Amino acid sequence: MEIPRSAARELTSVAGSADCAGFGRHTTSASTTREIQDVKQFWQNSRALWLGLALLTTTAVDASAQTTPAQDVAQNLDTSDEALVKQLPGFSNDYADVNGIRLHFVQGGAGQPLFLLGGWPQTWWEFHKIMPDLAKHFRVIAVDIRGQGTSSRPATGYDKKTMAGDIHALARSLGYQRIYIAGHDIGAMVAYSYAANYPDDTLRIALLDVPHPFEGFQQISILPPPHAYEPSSRDFRPHPWWFAMNQVPDLPEQLLQGRMSILQNWVFDYLMKVKGSISPFDRSVFIAAYSSPGAITADDGWYQTFGQDIADLRTYPKLRTPALGIGGISYPLLATFLKQYAAHYTLIELKNTGHWVPEERPRETTEALVRFFQ
Repeated sequence: MEIPRSAARELTSVAGSADCAGFGRHTTSASTTREIQDVKQFWQNSRALWLGLALLTTTAVDASAQTTPAQDVAQNLDTSDEALVKQLPGFSNDYADVNGIRLHFVQGGAGQPLFLLGGWPQTWWEFHKIMPDLAKHFRVIAVDIRGQGTSSRPATGYDKKTMAGDIHALARSLGYQRIYIAGHDIGAMVAYSYAANYPDDTLRIALLDVPHPFEGFQQISILPPPHAYEPSSRDFRPHPWWFAMNQVPDLPEQLLQGRMSILQNWVFDYLMKVKGSISPFDRSVFIAAYSSPGAITADDGWYQTFGQDIADLRTYPKLRTPALGIGGISYPLLATFLKQYAAHYTLIELKNTGHWVPEERPRETTEALVRFFQ
């Protein structure tokens, strides 16, 4: 690879900039002159090093701009909602303009309405393994929440109270007064907020592996605990460092645009116990969704509103709506939350399960949801 001539000229200029730094301008003694000559010789001898570093840097930049194998898969497959819904017979692909935004959702089945809300860094597709069986019992509506998938990505409104309002408006637009609602990850936060803000319109809720933001989130250390990066350890507990990263304004977009797949694949593997449960094709779906313009900014919004979410939680009475918590790797955190903030709750811990509950344990998840909601 050749270094662009403009870059080489710039580096040559930098390498010879000893004169510009005051060297060789005011010599007052022979020893000073000799020191200046030595410095000039150093810079001249170092030009090859500078050019070599430039080559390595240019190569690294070019490498980072190249697509990863997972990105190649995403580019070569049709991961559109229209193509995906064809893999789920009986389901349709729909949109609704509600609460000032446009929401995408996939629906099918018959019975009481069951809304499924997904999380980071995924889309409605994270429920594709459980949707067909759930549709035998319920009218299933899997939603891309605000900022996710092909739903709108407005500049504001990522606090979970506003996002719950999105789902409430969607339910009303579809003619539903009272609904079941299950959420995973960010979707679980929205599900709890829905029940807290619309208790008369919520039949039951299920939270999958994640609670609503609460004071416990403020105790998460920026430093990893022991064994945080040793998944094989019996004392392993994940360290969600991305909570902090996604709070930083603007920086994640600059770091991750065009490289989000690196973080997605790392997080999928780090929080997964059932290996292979998120297939290469599934990953391609999620990678494509988060590679589109504005996706990273929107998902950062979910995290940057955690402070507001915690403040809103303080204003809610203890939840009276029956709640189910299905926990995998985050079961202790979920259990702590429900014991404090729900009056009627059921807890299920799925052993040897990571964070991706609907994909790692689809049969167990479906059975638990059917039992609880029926």
